[in-house]
Amino acid sequence: MNAQEKLQSLLGQLNTVIVGKAPQVQDCVACLLAGGHLLIEDVPGVGKTTLAHALARTFGLQFSRVQFTADLMPSDLTGVSVYERDRQGFVFHPGPVFAQVLLADEINRASPKTQSALLEAMEERQVTVEGETRALPLPFFVIATQNPHDQLGTFALPESQLDRFLMRISLGYPDRAAERALLSGADRRDLLEHLPALLSEGELQQLQRAVQQVHASEPLLDYLQSLVAATRSGQWFLQGLSPRASIAILRAAKAQALIAGRDYVAPDDLQAVLPQTAAHRLVPVSDAGRGAVQQVRAMIEAVPLP
Repeated sequence: MNAQEKLQSLLGQLNTVIVGKAPQVQDCVACLLAGGHLLIEDVPGVGKTTLAHALARTFGLQFSRVQFTADLMPSDLTGVSVYERDRQGFVFHPGPVFAQVLLADEINRASPKTQSALLEAMEERQVTVEGETRALPLPFFVIATQNPHDQLGTFALPESQLDRFLMRISLGYPDRAAERALLSGADRRDLLEHLPALLSEGELQQLQRAVQQVHASEPLLDYLQSLVAATRSGQWFLQGLSPRASIAILRAAKAQALIAGRDYVAPDDLQAVLPQTAAHRLVPVSDAGRGAVQQVRAMIEAVPLP
């Protein structure tokens, strides 16, 4: 089975669990193939946690889930050393962050102190506990879900942490046909229990290397720089995208191209991933009257193609 067939098989399995959300599912697969962390933001009950479970199982990765609450402490994530009498010393007990996929459920219900505990893990793939640096398993992905900020008991994620997420997506309510399939079909939890792993760890690494080898032409890079420059112009957003964000957008576009079966990035790939990779890093100008995603789409239409 070649890379294209593997990817279509992955998407097909995920779409049997998350019904009627094929574009969002493809974004999630592109995010993980690009080696990035994923933030899923939406109201409760639309399938955020189910999607995260399905991704981890389908990619064949060891994962752990943490329900973020207001009283969750950083050591609850990273682990703690406990004195054991029979060993006559302290023994480190790793926390749930020591997994290939960490599902951080309702991440914005935890305090900023606990949210910050994820920063080193997300950026450096390591954590420092009691003065000792410990490496995390590879690959290491954070799939976080969060509820809208206007809901009770939520804390806004700091900009520095939002910037560590390659993509932010929103599932939204299902359409009528998809909701009927949910009502008349099998329970999603039962489907999850029987999902097979479609990738080995080696196959995932091969696909990630294939993403890195996707070609980006000079005109394509010119177009990307024009889009980034537009975010910095002050016309659309209060502050523009950083160089780290530019690199992230290109990685996501390469993954999108690979899923489409191409070995080069097209302008369509950039346009397809830009709202998901840029909007959570940007704040629209106050007189825009649009959300960040709508503002990014309007900007795309205003920036000429190469």
